[in-house]
Amino acid sequence: MNISHHSTEWVFGNFSYLLFLGFLALVYIANAHYAEKNVREIQRLQKEIKELKWQYTSIKSETMFKSMQSQIETNLEPAGIHLSGRGPKVIKFD
Repeated sequence: MNISHHSTEWVFGNFSYLLFLGFLALVYIANAHYAEKNVREIQRLQKEIKELKWQYTSIKSETMFKSMQSQIETNLEPAGIHLSGRGPKVIKFD
């Protein structure tokens, strides 16, 4: 009986310390969850950035292709518009 009484006194005597340890355990667990959530968010954003880069490159190459003079001529033919084979006019003045 003496051991049980002694351990009960020890628990109540160190109750504030035990509460502090419990609080630290809760903070540690919450911090781990918060860090995992942030890691998942970073990975999602990195994936989204990679997809947007691919989309940008695709649109850029398509725009470059469509802005070539031969492609412009091909697209204007059905409308009956023909581009002259000459280059741009240069105006010089003194």
